[in-house]
Amino acid sequence: MKNYRMLFVGLSCGLLIGLFLGGMAAYSQGGKGGGRRVINLPSRNASLPFSDGVMVGNTLYLAGRLGADPQTNQIPSDPEQEARLMIDGFKAVLAEAGMTMDDLVSVQVFCSDISLYDKFNGVYRSYFKKDFPARAFLGSGTLLRGAHFEMQAIAVKP
Repeated sequence: MKNYRMLFVGLSCGLLIGLFLGGMAAYSQGGKGGGRRVINLPSRNASLPFSDGVMVGNTLYLAGRLGADPQTNQIPSDPEQEARLMIDGFKAVLAEAGMTMDDLVSVQVFCSDISLYDKFNGVYRSYFKKDFPARAFLGSGTLLRGAHFEMQAIAVKP
C-alpha cells in the first residue's frame, strides 16, 4: 500500500511539473496556452517605455492613454474633445488587436477635475452599443501634459 501511495505522489508531481512546463513553453512561444503579443499603433512614439497594449491569450491590457490631438500632439482645452480623442485612440488599439469597444470588460478613468464627470460620461456613453464595462472614475490631481483625463482598460475577446 505504501509503495502505491509513493508511486501515486510521484506520478502526480511529475504530471503537475509537466503541465507547468508545457504551459510556460506555450506562453513563451505565443501559443494558445496564453502567448504574449505586443500591440502598438503605427503612429506610436517608439521612444516611450511602454506598449499601447499587451495581448495575453484572449485578454488585452491597454496602457493608460491621453486625449492628444494626433496632428499636433497637444491636449485640447475642451474636455469633451479630449475625451473623444482619448477614446478614439482606444478604439484604434482595440481594432489593431481585432477587438471593439464592446470587448472592454474593465475601465479606469483618471480625472484631474471630477467636476468634469458628467461631460466625460456624455462622450463615453456614445461609444457603446450594448452593456457598459465595469468602470472606476478616479479623481487624480494633475495628469501628464495638463490632460483632464487618462484611461486604461482590459478587454477580453469571447
